[in-house]
Amino acid sequence: MPAVTVPDILALPRLDAPALESRPRSVAKVVDSVRTLEGGGFPVRRPFPTPSLMDGGDPFLLLDHMTAAYEPHEAKGAPWHPHRGFETVTYLMDGTFVHTDSHGGGGVIRGGDTQWMTAGSGLLHDELPSEKLVMTGGVFDGVQLWVNLPKRAKWNPPNYQDIRGAGLTLVSSTDGGALVRIIAGTAAGHEGPGRTYTPITLVHASLSPGAEVRIPWQHSYSAMAFAMHGDGYAGDEKRPLKESQLAQFAAGGDYITVGAGPEQHYATGSMEVLLLGGEPIKEPVARYGPFVMNTRSEIMEAVEDFQAGRMGQIPAGRQGREFAPDPEDPWVPGGCEQL
Repeated sequence: MPAVTVPDILALPRLDAPALESRPRSVAKVVDSVRTLEGGGFPVRRPFPTPSLMDGGDPFLLLDHMTAAYEPHEAKGAPWHPHRGFETVTYLMDGTFVHTDSHGGGGVIRGGDTQWMTAGSGLLHDELPSEKLVMTGGVFDGVQLWVNLPKRAKWNPPNYQDIRGAGLTLVSSTDGGALVRIIAGTAAGHEGPGRTYTPITLVHASLSPGAEVRIPWQHSYSAMAFAMHGDGYAGDEKRPLKESQLAQFAAGGDYITVGAGPEQHYATGSMEVLLLGGEPIKEPVARYGPFVMNTRSEIMEAVEDFQAGRMGQIPAGRQGREFAPDPEDPWVPGGCEQL
């Protein structure tokens, strides 16, 4: 399932159509994702950073689409690793992920849920598939976005937001053909539950075949549309946008447009699109692996702090795990597996 759905989309509030004098944002470029392995070896489709698009535009640092149909014992996660100086936003559409960190944050997220981790001054964490997913196999589908922090917030204490799918703000497109889930920020006056130090808008839209959505967009924000599943177009000029491609919109204009093609072959029958943009921080960026700071000396300090154990300690009994138990949906062995 594509995260949160509703039985009657027409019962939802609708996005207002752009005013007649509004100007659309044009599409600056469309890029393909690269396929690579992350964490303990799980596959991702990455639209940025890549040779074609080194970043998604300030304040974004990385976007990974984690999607796979796993056989038993295939699912993998990201074992313990450090972060400092930015936020990780993990939005799940299908499957189960379990997060634990050295600052006491964490929990289980399922389809529709978001885990929003502010690394701030630094911490250790792991992100693992549930034991049931590892043992029985199944579908896993979600995205992880890295959002930079301004210099004033890089040394803040770590924080964790557990955003349940039931708490997302749901609206429909003007034509009633698209379900729009607002995860963070504001779209046409509708505000999502996510809270961040860096102002952004993050939206997941499911577009029925032939549907189109036009969303008012903050003038100063960057703007992108990532086709997670399905094909369609971006911009009023209807620039083709295929699955796993990302459209980066030019600056200026009052709204962004995304439309679905007349046929969709993904399991949901819809085009699944992530819309995102944010206020540029406009500060120097120094990055090395899991650390994102403003200067090279701050990166060196982060490495030293991690090596010295000053970013926290792995909780007892948590090291070396390949999966995590899900207390709400435990895996119970059956048949010969009990022998």
